[in-house]
Amino acid sequence: MTIRRAEEKDIPRLGELLLQVCRVHHQGRPDLFRTGGRKYDDGELRQLLRDEDRPILVAEDERGWVAGYAFCVYQRHQGEGSFNDFTTLYLDDLCVDENCRGRRVGSALYEAVLALARRTGCYNVTLNVWSCNPGAMRFYEQCGLQQQKIGMEIVL
Repeated sequence: MTIRRAEEKDIPRLGELLLQVCRVHHQGRPDLFRTGGRKYDDGELRQLLRDEDRPILVAEDERGWVAGYAFCVYQRHQGEGSFNDFTTLYLDDLCVDENCRGRRVGSALYEAVLALARRTGCYNVTLNVWSCNPGAMRFYEQCGLQQQKIGMEIVL
């Protein structure tokens, strides 16, 4: 398994994986996520691939097949009220193909995200995870992540 930066040739596969993520979220929160939706369309993916502040990593097997991705965003906090100045690498989305889970693809992607954050001088790596996705929550806890803050809601 090789971890590399995503390229334009990966857009169709990224789209397939984005659909898998939406399916998981729709199953957990059909009130928020529609069937067959994608977080990014092909045009948005093209723009993201050119944005140095939003690196996308992919896990590619020896045949060149993309088994997963990690969408990241640099968040620079400077001069913000009571916060110290720091840079976060926000893990916007991590997906492993549903047929490849349990093969350490997610762990390899996560380790690559940590390496990228360290190499670029980030203070921390953060992410959000939906409470309706207990598998993802377990994965991130096993990776050593801890709760930073908790989002709450009331549906009206």
